[in-house]
Amino acid sequence: MTTEQQAPAMADLDTEQVKAYLQQHPDFFEDHPELLEMISLPHESGAAVSLVERQIAVLRERNLEMRQRLNGMLDSAKVNDKLFEKTKRLILTLLEAGDRQAVLEAVSTSLASDFQVEFHSVLLFADQAQGLPSPHTRIVSHEDAKSQIGTLLRNSRIICGVLGTDELSFLFGDAAGDVGSVAAVPLIQGSPFGFLAIAHSDPNYYRSSMGTLFLSYIAEVLSRVIPRLDR
Repeated sequence: MTTEQQAPAMADLDTEQVKAYLQQHPDFFEDHPELLEMISLPHESGAAVSLVERQIAVLRERNLEMRQRLNGMLDSAKVNDKLFEKTKRLILTLLEAGDRQAVLEAVSTSLASDFQVEFHSVLLFADQAQGLPSPHTRIVSHEDAKSQIGTLLRNSRIICGVLGTDELSFLFGDAAGDVGSVAAVPLIQGSPFGFLAIAHSDPNYYRSSMGTLFLSYIAEVLSRVIPRLDR
């Protein structure tokens, strides 16, 4: 049987048949490179570009996209590495603290200086409310806590976003008017005995979609260290 008899006439081929054949033979143009010079793809501008040039352009676009993704992953890794180092320093300081006052001072100093948090607040609940020598840490009564931030205490996980005016005033006092968004978590040992909150002036800075691993870890350590020192 001759070649002409084996291959169907071009008039008998449709687009799907050509497409199927090329899919089954992806190396077809490697065996027939001369055909590449005859193939052109139109630009939106109306000009023509060879298939090879178009393929190179597509590969460049994909390469750029992959580099951007990789750079994003590397940037995230660097940020997480710095957060880990800061968190480790704070945790080691908390483990070495000899009393509750030293713990609260270490937390306040680390959040303000090391983590450079704009606003922060650490509350401890006690039946007899009393002050602590720090504008960011104080003891409040259980009743006041339930009355002002009772909704926040019902959730054991970190809450991120915008809080109400009364909640902000209770947590941050005179600085409440400058707070835009908050990340907060109860301190729990059987039941809530305190509350840790950090805040930023940007309403979109702390969002429900953000990662909260390090803040959660710090809160878990405080939930174990503070009750032990109060015994």
